[in-house]
Amino acid sequence: MILQGLMILLAAAIQGMTSFGFSLVALPLLTLLLPITVVVPILVLYSILLNVILLSKLYKHVHLKMITFLVIGGALGIPVGVWLLKSVPADQLKRVAGVVIVIVGLLMLKGYRAHLKQPQKWFGVVGLVSGILQGALSLSGPPVVLFLTNQDVDKLTFRANLTAFFTLLNVVSIPGFILSGVITPLVMSKSLTLLPFMLGGLAIGMFSSNRINERLFKRLTLFLMIVSGIAAIVTA
Repeated sequence: MILQGLMILLAAAIQGMTSFGFSLVALPLLTLLLPITVVVPILVLYSILLNVILLSKLYKHVHLKMITFLVIGGALGIPVGVWLLKSVPADQLKRVAGVVIVIVGLLMLKGYRAHLKQPQKWFGVVGLVSGILQGALSLSGPPVVLFLTNQDVDKLTFRANLTAFFTLLNVVSIPGFILSGVITPLVMSKSLTLLPFMLGGLAIGMFSSNRINERLFKRLTLFLMIVSGIAAIVTA
C-alpha cells in the first residue's frame, strides 16, 4: 500500500504544480500493481477533489465560453469510454493507455502545437475524444492540453480553463461509472485508504509551484510519463 500511496503522492504533486498530469503519471504506475478497472475510477474520484481545490484558486480566470463546447462533447463521449472500460480486456486497455501516454509525452516534450484553422469548430470534436478517453482510461487531458496550447491565452487562463474542464468532466462521468458498476467496494476502500497521500502530494505541489524551475520540472515529468507509459506497454 505504501508504494501505491507514493505513486499517488507523486502524481498529485505534479498536478498541484502544473494543473495537469495526475492521471498521466498515476495510471501507468498504478496499473503495475492494480487492475486498470480499479485504477480508473479511483483516479476519477481523486481528480474531482484535486481539481475542485485547484479551481478555488483559479476560478476568476476561467473563460466559460471557451470550455462549454469541450464539456458538451466530453459528456457525449464518456458513455462510449465507460463501455470500452467494461468491454475491452484489461491488458489491451493498459497497452492502449501506455501508447497514448508515450505519444503525448513525446509531443509535449517537443513542444508540439496543434495549428488548426478556425479552431472554434474543433471544440466539440476535441471534447468528444477527451470524453471517450476519460471514460475508458481517466485520460481526458491529452487532447485538451494539446488543443488549448493553440489558443493564445496567458498561463493563468490556460491553467484555469484546464482545471474547470477537468472538474466538470469528472463530475459528469461519475453517474456512468456508478450505473456500469465500475465503482465497487474495493474502489471506495482503496480511495479512502490512499486519500492522505493524494492530499499530501497536492499540498506539496501547490506549495512548490512558485519555488521551482517550472520548465525543468515539466521536462522531468514528461520523461517520467514516457518511461511509465513504456512500462505499462511492456507489462500489459
